[in-house]
Amino acid sequence: MVERISDAEHAVMEVLWDESPLSAQDVVERIPANRDWSANTVKTLLGRLLGKQVIAHEEDGRRYLYRPVVARESYVAGESQRMIDRLFGGRLSPLVAHLAERDALTGDDIAEIEALLKELKQ
Repeated sequence: MVERISDAEHAVMEVLWDESPLSAQDVVERIPANRDWSANTVKTLLGRLLGKQVIAHEEDGRRYLYRPVVARESYVAGESQRMIDRLFGGRLSPLVAHLAERDALTGDDIAEIEALLKELKQ
């Protein structure tokens, strides 16, 4: 199981999932401007992600190129399951019920869920 990553680390992962391999400077340039991070901040986050073994790097002359080792889909699946386990005892139906009770489901959401359920039953 992949070690948890922080929200800041996740921002870096999103950049690398979208395009890789990238140098640290490439990552800095692709981080959303509203983050207002320095190059040193991004390099620190890259170091943490290397330590967690969710990215790898290779030498390219005098710089390193970074790439994800963990696929976005795998990470999202793991995080989703952790949330369902922690908050809803590992069951999906209480999550859907919670969202429905809070009027958090739109008509489109309900239609998509119905279509998924219909597909699963076949």
